[in-house]
Amino acid sequence: MRASDRRTPERGSAVVEFVLVSALVVGLLLAVLQLAVYVHVRNVIAASAQEGARYGANADIDSTAGGERTRVLVTNALSADTADALDCTAGEEAGQSGAILVVVRCTGAVPSLFAPLGDFLRIDATGRALKEGRS
Repeated sequence: MRASDRRTPERGSAVVEFVLVSALVVGLLLAVLQLAVYVHVRNVIAASAQEGARYGANADIDSTAGGERTRVLVTNALSADTADALDCTAGEEAGQSGAILVVVRCTGAVPSLFAPLGDFLRIDATGRALKEGRS
């Protein structure tokens, strides 16, 4: 009997090691991908809230229109499902110097790329703009 014909206890262990390491690498890749999606969605919603506040700050427009404008911007930039999951409200606040600020607040959850996780990452974005005087 030749030495190469004998079975050793390590035979096939490379396949098992490959599967275990591959699962770890794929899991890490998916986590980084989910983080990238979260950062992108957060940035889009924050920019949309700021734009909605600027829109509501116009002199001839009601301040509460900024919330709906924010939802339209999020729908155009991301998706209708993401916009539907957001609660965007607009209103006026008095600033420290007595000036009127239009404030748009959006709260919601980032959709998960992986169905079993659900919506576990919350987003709270606020946009503010100085209300223009009526002429």
